[in-house]
Amino acid sequence: MHVSVCECGEGRVAMCAKMREVKAVLFDLDGVLVDSFESWRSAFNAMLRKYRRKELSVEEFREKCWGPELHENLKKFGLDASAGEFCLKEQLKHIEDVKLFPKVREVLRSLRECGFKLGLVTNTPRENTLKILAHFKLHFDVVVTRDDVRAGKPNAEMVLSACKKLSLRPENAILVGDTESDFLAGKNAGCLTVAFNANGGDLKIERLEDLLRILNCNKRKGGGEEG
Repeated sequence: MHVSVCECGEGRVAMCAKMREVKAVLFDLDGVLVDSFESWRSAFNAMLRKYRRKELSVEEFREKCWGPELHENLKKFGLDASAGEFCLKEQLKHIEDVKLFPKVREVLRSLRECGFKLGLVTNTPRENTLKILAHFKLHFDVVVTRDDVRAGKPNAEMVLSACKKLSLRPENAILVGDTESDFLAGKNAGCLTVAFNANGGDLKIERLEDLLRILNCNKRKGGGEEG
């Protein structure tokens, strides 16, 4: 097996056994690979202005709107799907405001070199997701967005769909996320979850490169840089 867990002390034997079976790493997008917070806040406030609602401060947007699906946020302001479409199109204008987190390319490259399959599971719509991936030249074996399923996270459908497309069982994957929706989706699907700078999940990391330690991913020679 190409996976083992570092620091498997007393009481963590079961976790170690599960990690040794991991063959794929699934990532959330926003808050894990990229910081798109300001691009979405700008788009959301543009929508609120258009529909004559009060704009949100950074703190208000983070507390009220960051994490849930867009249609859930629309309900909070009494807005319909047309307002949501406006918000999505507006966000496409702010791709330059999206920032790639440190070490993302290096981590993805190292995981590939270690033989892991890579997947992306995000509640972000497909057009917005693909534009962000193209902007940073990031590539995955499978990409599942909100447009590809009937129910987004925390429903397990997105994770199950990614695992099916990768031809593996959920217990052979880990999901790296930063919100309760991610952790619930992974748990409901039956895979292990890793919390990135967040509370929750089966394991917690503060830097993305900590994944390589958790998975004991020793780089193999060869292979090009991700992107």
